[in-house]
Amino acid sequence: MSAAAEIDESSLRYPGWRAVLAAFLVAMFIFGFGLYGHAVYLAELQRLHGWSTGLISTASTLSFLLGSLLAIFTTDAMTRIGAGRLVLCGVFALAASMMWLAFAEAPWELYAAYLLLACAWMGMGTVVIATLVSSWFDRRRGLALSIAFNGATCGGIVVAPTLVVLVDRMGFTRAMLSMTAVMLIVLIPAVTGLIGMSAPERPAGNNNPAAPALSRAKLLSNFAFWTITAPFALALLAQVGFIVHQIALLEPTMGRSLAGLAVAVTTAMSLTGRLCLGVVVDRLDPRRTAAVSIATQALAFCVIGWTSNTAFLFVACAVFGFSIGNLITLPPLIIHREFRAADFGVVMGLSTSICGIVNALGPGVVGLVRAATGGYAAALMLYVMLQLVAAAIVLLRPR
Repeated sequence: MSAAAEIDESSLRYPGWRAVLAAFLVAMFIFGFGLYGHAVYLAELQRLHGWSTGLISTASTLSFLLGSLLAIFTTDAMTRIGAGRLVLCGVFALAASMMWLAFAEAPWELYAAYLLLACAWMGMGTVVIATLVSSWFDRRRGLALSIAFNGATCGGIVVAPTLVVLVDRMGFTRAMLSMTAVMLIVLIPAVTGLIGMSAPERPAGNNNPAAPALSRAKLLSNFAFWTITAPFALALLAQVGFIVHQIALLEPTMGRSLAGLAVAVTTAMSLTGRLCLGVVVDRLDPRRTAAVSIATQALAFCVIGWTSNTAFLFVACAVFGFSIGNLITLPPLIIHREFRAADFGVVMGLSTSICGIVNALGPGVVGLVRAATGGYAAALMLYVMLQLVAAAIVLLRPR
């Protein structure tokens, strides 16, 4: 029996699941602080310093864009220093960013803190998590990625709300320092103990030492690459735009309290959808699954735009939420099936970077459409068109 055949990826004793646990915790804190926490920082920094919304939101946007650009070079950094060391550097960058933000007194300090946050995304973001988890799994890769990326959703359920509670009880500075300390206490042992400071050694053949055959320049003219990157970039642009504007969009119809509940339903369904898909996705065609997920979001946008019935709106938000996480889980699965293992990191890094730059424009595009038309109806129709185009492109299979 070969060494690869002896590996039982379904067993809880398999060491790859320890890497999944570590990746889950990393995702929870980077998305909790680096994505969902922005609403907390915006409100508190405005209250403490009187800084304008434009000043703070511009810093957030620049941080996201820089983080997306740095994602291109994540694979190079992992190759040079190892996944564990890179994640640990990201953890320290995130801690420094949050502590600087806690003590920020001038706008330049705000921008410096967000610059460090972009570096943290490079060390703890989607590319690192997908590459790390994928290197351990063949047959259960979809389930492993789904569990790891559910940490991102838990960041919005655990980290950001806890930060809000602590801010009310002990103030912004102490709350930020306390949560940062908790993160360091949790992640340093998780990274050093569960991931380790060297590349994983396993006989399944995933850790191909061969150099990548595809350069980034070649990828930009590769049809298969764009049939993955373009649809997910368009779909995520619509998805991010809707998430940011969801309460403002639903409030005129449902009222603020019910709109807030709809957001909670969306988040809960995101967690549920990723887990449900993870159980079966390794037996499915990821391109067809992606097309169905994107099309269901388009259907949800149609319902939200054409009805004022509260029950239907809740159902539409639930359907939309069910596919939110899957649009992050599915790209690495498609890349693994259609590209060499040695090229995975390069393809994943460049694709993630392009998608990140495009979807960072989502909230601004929606805002401009709303300002030009006086409502969200045109923006919702734009969402539908983007999602339908994305669903069609992802079905284009390279030979």
